[in-house]
This record gives sequence, structure tokens and C-alpha cells, in this order.
Amino acid sequence: MPVGDLVRIATEWCKQYGVTQVLVGDRTGSAEVLRRLQEAGLEVPVTLVPEHGTTLKARRRYFQEHPPGGWRRLLPLSLQIPPEPYDDYAAIVLAEEFFERVRGGGEKILER
Repeated sequence: MPVGDLVRIATEWCKQYGVTQVLVGDRTGSAEVLRRLQEAGLEVPVTLVPEHGTTLKARRRYFQEHPPGGWRRLLPLSLQIPPEPYDDYAAIVLAEEFFERVRGGGEKILER
């Protein structure tokens, strides 16, 4: 998704759904996303969260909810890639890990 669309959608969702915090993964493209969200004047906190390992966790989550069928069920899941984009599962993993750190009083979360 282009960053401009992301900023537009984040702004709309904050207003429409009462979003109180936006999480941004700390890897590729995060600096541009943070800069664009700040320029857009987003009125909720934007938090940079650790993204390390979320792709593999998202892949596992995808296969838990969509177990392979047919001949694919014979292959180890570690050798398979979901047949469709699974970025939404990565977002869920990021949010769950964020809430777990906040609840547990763990590491400091970096806010803009």
C-alpha cells in the first residue's frame, strides 16, 4: 500500500472509529511512515514497535487459521508460504506483542 494511502486511511480511521493509538513496525519504511503521519497532523500517539520475528509468527498464525489441504498438508509448514498476502496477521501479532509489553510493564515503547 502506498504510504499516502496509509496516512489517509489512518487519519480516517482515527476519526471514524475512535482510534486512540497507532502502532508502526520499526523495520523497512518506518521512518517515512512516521514522518508522513506527523506531517498529516494525526492527533493520536504514534508508537514505533519492534517488528523482529513477526513475519514468521504471522505465517504460523495464518496456517493455524487456514490449515493446508490436499497434498500441501503433507509438507512441513516451515517449508510453506501462505498462498495469499498475510500482512494482516503480522499487524495482529504486532498489536498483541505491544499490549503484552504494556501489560507486563516490559521494555520501554518508543513514541514519536
